[in-house]
Amino acid sequence: MKTSGLSELEAVLAVARHRSFRAAATELGVSTSALSHTVAALEARIGVRLFNRTTRSVSLSEAGAQFVDSVAPALSTIRVAIEQASSFSDTLSGTLRINTSAGAARQAMPIFIAFLQRYPDMKLDIVTEGRLIDIVVEGFDAGIRLAELVPQDMIAVPFGHKLRFAVVGSPGYFARHKPPRTPADLNAHLCIRTRMPSGAIYQWEFERHGEAVRIDGKGSLTLDEPGLMLDAARAGLGLTYLTEWNVAADLQAGTLMRVLEDWTPPLDGLCLYYPGRRHVPAGLRALIDMIREHADAQRPHRESASSKKKARSVRR
Repeated sequence: MKTSGLSELEAVLAVARHRSFRAAATELGVSTSALSHTVAALEARIGVRLFNRTTRSVSLSEAGAQFVDSVAPALSTIRVAIEQASSFSDTLSGTLRINTSAGAARQAMPIFIAFLQRYPDMKLDIVTEGRLIDIVVEGFDAGIRLAELVPQDMIAVPFGHKLRFAVVGSPGYFARHKPPRTPADLNAHLCIRTRMPSGAIYQWEFERHGEAVRIDGKGSLTLDEPGLMLDAARAGLGLTYLTEWNVAADLQAGTLMRVLEDWTPPLDGLCLYYPGRRHVPAGLRALIDMIREHADAQRPHRESASSKKKARSVRR
């Protein structure tokens, strides 16, 4: 049997990721018919059907799923080897594929912009989605998630500030409802509920003096996107539970007010993560270096802010 070309393997992985020949063809920059012919030729050569096709859907066969699980890590290693060889060029180039959430991508965007400005021949392909995926199997170089969500077998590079959540509502809402003093008081309030990517309803998490509490708030509105939650909270439809990063502008403008601040301690922030310490693409190494530069630049600011806060506490 002849050895399959890299283009055939890339084609199979793209179709497997998208569950669609049309979407995969768009990603690869080829026609749908050409992609279908490439995959069919590979299936004919190895003698098994990799995909179950109907007029409405495309799914991996049992053999296809096993094939993808085996090929994806190997192809990732080959990509890295190619990029390592190209790293001897005077100009850093190539494409980094990064999987993250929409909120994390917004926070990381200043770093992405600075990276592309420093390395104009590099390309970033950022895919945002709520669900957690296997970045190796799905062909990504790295992921960005909250530290607590990073798989244990990955190398994690922290960046950004520690993260805190905030319970906020509009001044108009608090004009009609007494602000809660404890998480239990939320049972008497309207809460804008959060649907997770899994479909489950997120329970708001609180902690103070070692006491941890989860609240499944009652409310008539359930959403899965922070921007919509902010719109609803501004309109006085209830309280919402979002990161400080999401609500900072509204708190400063006075369009939202914060409650239960002493019940939301800081959590570890975002991390860029990637598989293993070997064969790290040159472009990814450069992005990691930039993240660390950013973290080092932020550290004096955080330490200064912490010192001022301690000084204010002493004066009191």
